[in-house]
Amino acid sequence: MTRSAWRDVPPLQVRRFAALALEEVPVLAQDILREIRAEYPGLPVVLDDSGEPMALVGIRRALEGFVQQLAAADRPRYHPEVFQEFGRGEGLEGRSLDSLQAIYRLGVRLAWRRLAEIGQQTEIPPPAMYELAESGFEYLDGLVDQSVRGYAEAAARQAGERLRLQRKLMESLLAERRPEPQPQPHSVLGAEGGLDERAARVGWPLPERVAVGVLLRPAREAVAPAVGEGVLLDMEAEQPRMVVPDPDAAGRPELLRRAMTGWSGAIGPPVPLADAAKSLRWAQAAIGLMQRGLLPAGEVLHCTEHTEALVLLQPEELIEDLTRRCLAPLEHCGPAHGRRLAQTLLAWLETRGGAPEVAARLGVHPQTVRYRLRQIRELWGDEIDDPDRRFELELVLRARRLRGELGRP
Repeated sequence: MTRSAWRDVPPLQVRRFAALALEEVPVLAQDILREIRAEYPGLPVVLDDSGEPMALVGIRRALEGFVQQLAAADRPRYHPEVFQEFGRGEGLEGRSLDSLQAIYRLGVRLAWRRLAEIGQQTEIPPPAMYELAESGFEYLDGLVDQSVRGYAEAAARQAGERLRLQRKLMESLLAERRPEPQPQPHSVLGAEGGLDERAARVGWPLPERVAVGVLLRPAREAVAPAVGEGVLLDMEAEQPRMVVPDPDAAGRPELLRRAMTGWSGAIGPPVPLADAAKSLRWAQAAIGLMQRGLLPAGEVLHCTEHTEALVLLQPEELIEDLTRRCLAPLEHCGPAHGRRLAQTLLAWLETRGGAPEVAARLGVHPQTVRYRLRQIRELWGDEIDDPDRRFELELVLRARRLRGELGRP
C-alpha cells in the first residue's frame, strides 16, 4: 500500500492548513455558488427548511467533510443524503445528470484553486498537494455516485408512478360505457372516470380515434416492445394491452410493425375514443381465433384485414345452427361427396357464373360441374333460387371454408 505523503507533513502544519481551509469554507462556498449561478443561470434555487439554498449547504458540507478528514489523515467523507437529494432533484425536474456533473467539476476546480493558495501559505510540500488533488477528484467521483443513486431512485419512482397513472387511464378508456339517458356534451368522457384529468397527468393528448391491441408474450421475460411514447402500453396483464392513438396517422402502421417484431397478437379496428372497449373486444376475439388455429399466429394481426373470419366465426353457436339447417340436404351424401358438392355450391354462389366459370374456379372439368349442379338443384329444389336462402348458404359455406373444412379454390 502506498504511504500517504501527508504522513510526512508535521502534524502542526497539517492542522494549520486544515484550520485555514475551514475558515475559508463559508466564503469559498459562497464564491463557488456564485460562479455556478453565473455559469448556469437557469439553475433553480431550492431552499431548505431554514430558508438557506440547498446547493450552498451541500457545497459547504462537502468542503468541510473533505478538509476535516484530511486533518484526521483519513479518507475523505461526505454527506451522501445531500448529494442523493441533488440527484433526485435533477431526476424529478426532468433534467439529465450532465449539468450536475459539470457543476461538481466546476466546484472542485474552484475549491482546488483556493486550497492550493492555502497550501503555499502553509508551505505544504508539493507531493502532499498532488495527493490532495487526486483525493479531490476521488471525492468528486463519490459525490457523483451518490447523485446518480438519487437520480436513479427518482427516475424509478417517476417511471412507476407514470405506469400506475397510465394503467388507470387505460382502465378508464377500456371500461364498458353505459349509454347516458341524457348525454352531456363535452363531458361524456371527461366526467366519467376523470379521463381528461388522467390523460393530462401522463401527458397524453386525447385523440379522436384509437385502436386497441392485445399481445401474446413470446416469452415470460420478454422486453416490452418499443411502441413509442404516444402509444399506451400495459405490460402487467397476462396478455399485454395497448391503446394506439390515431392509428391511421402517417407512419403509425409502419412504426408499429417494426416495434412488434417478435411479438404476436391482434389490433382491433379504429374506433372513436369513447368506443375503445369495442376495439378491445374485437382484438380479444381475434386472439381467441388465433389460439384455435383459425387465424394466422406468430404475427400481430389487424382485425380490419380479417373481417370475414371475425364476423363469420365469432358467433359460433348461431353459425353452427344455421349450418345444420342450410346444409341438411347434404347429410345423406357421404362426407367426401358432400364436401365436393359444398365446394361446387360455394363456387357457384361466389361466381354467379355458368359451368365453365365454376369449373375454372374449382380446377375441374365443366361437365363435372354440370353434373354436380344438377344434383344440387335436386337436393335444394326451388329454394336454391331464393335470394335469402342463397345468402344463408354462402354465409355458412364461407364459414366452413374459413375453418378449413372445404379448402380453398
